[in-house]
Amino acid sequence: MKACIGIDIGTSGTKALVIDPQGRILASSSASYPCHHPRPLWSEQDPEDWWKATVRVVRAVIRQAKLKPADVEAIGLSGQMHGSVFLDRQDRVLRPAILWNDQRTVAECDEIEKRAGGRRRLIQMVANPALTGFTAPKILWLRNREPKVFERLAKVLLPKDEIRRRLTGEYATDVSDASGTLLLDVTRRRWSKRLLGKLELDGDLLPACYESDEITGTLHKAAAASLGLTTSCQVVAGAGDCAAGAIGNGIVQRGLLSTSIGTSGVVFVHSDSPQFDPQGRLHTFCHAVPGKWHMMGVTLAAGGSLDWYRSSLYAIGKGKGKGGKESRISFDHLVAEAAKTPTGADGLLFLPYLAGERTPHLDPRARGALFGLTLSHTRGHMVRAILEGVTYTLRDSMAIIEELGIPVRQIRASGGGAKNPFWRQLQADVFGKRVTAMATDEGPAFGVALLAAVGAGHFKNITEACRATVQMAELAKPVLKARRYHDRAFPLFQQLYRATREEMHALGELA
Repeated sequence: MKACIGIDIGTSGTKALVIDPQGRILASSSASYPCHHPRPLWSEQDPEDWWKATVRVVRAVIRQAKLKPADVEAIGLSGQMHGSVFLDRQDRVLRPAILWNDQRTVAECDEIEKRAGGRRRLIQMVANPALTGFTAPKILWLRNREPKVFERLAKVLLPKDEIRRRLTGEYATDVSDASGTLLLDVTRRRWSKRLLGKLELDGDLLPACYESDEITGTLHKAAAASLGLTTSCQVVAGAGDCAAGAIGNGIVQRGLLSTSIGTSGVVFVHSDSPQFDPQGRLHTFCHAVPGKWHMMGVTLAAGGSLDWYRSSLYAIGKGKGKGGKESRISFDHLVAEAAKTPTGADGLLFLPYLAGERTPHLDPRARGALFGLTLSHTRGHMVRAILEGVTYTLRDSMAIIEELGIPVRQIRASGGGAKNPFWRQLQADVFGKRVTAMATDEGPAFGVALLAAVGAGHFKNITEACRATVQMAELAKPVLKARRYHDRAFPLFQQLYRATREEMHALGELA
């Protein structure tokens, strides 16, 4: 039997799945690890946790699928974007990795725009403004705030590419993930020597850059032994998690848009040519499809908002469950309570800016809020307001896409917001459009498994692979009454941020 493996290095855990040459899923496995927040708005992880999880899940899927070591021909890698792994010349990790949702680099973003000659010139160079989550500001932060560590710096890798180094010994990345560093000339699909020069950064800090289906190396002996595979197993470049998830949803041609709700929320639309939002509200990145691009809007705390509510508010005073562990209500139970409450949660609105916000505000100091609370509001009302508020942020992104004249013929939903029928229907009602769920919703791991299958020669290209394997499932149509309500409430949601922005920032300064 021949097989390919897709590995996704996520924020909450790592997932691996194995497919046969026809793209059928044979097995999958996940392993979780912690995320550390040593200071407010900081977010870090230990790359060693990613590696241990990778070994665990790969061995698990090989066992489940009853594969022999030589059966696995290729591996595809995906991962959380923008994270910074800092290595010295001996490939030792210099400090914990700084993640995509870390907000410490406000000053460095200002420095980048100033060095570039302003936001407009920066966008001309790398297609995007400087955002706190991106990689380049993190490198400058290290130089500015931890200069002794920076002096030892030899390489900067993205999360999935640190795993690639552990697998192959190669320093490599792909153009989709590299787009999120703010150091890639997105139009030309290569590192921007111009911006690197303005930032006084050595280009040797960065890995080689490939298209997503290209082979970047094979497993070295130690990695093969750790995973239970052979040194003939190839590793393709792979993709950042957003592009990889879009591949798994078949978003590989014009007119297709996907929504994905996990820890963050993403609206992703395919583009045959590089298109730019002059204000930088949407990201323009290289797609995992060679020679194609995409535009993307990002909500930093989507499913993360619901997880925050469950963990930080509802967990208070609940006592202990089996094994002495704190008992927690399930997400499905919370959403079921929300479904019993009226559209609009009886006048309750939620701003999901718990980690600052990207689209459309580009505001790392934004804060969350439940607005309109009364004594009559229940837990179900609050959960419904959270779900609606998160979905409104996705509509923010979709409104910009439509404003720019980018066609949207079909919306495909994935992640937690698609698996739950209520949240899927809520998307249709808020967007006022039909929303289709995927028959197979395995996330970025499936997308990079398909890229691995292309690299192994089982498909001519990724478009052919998607046509052969990606299928639609259930369709949600907007309910007229709910759609009309959301059309009236959405402008209030947008106005609430504008009306409280200064107060959010002032509160942050007091903390």
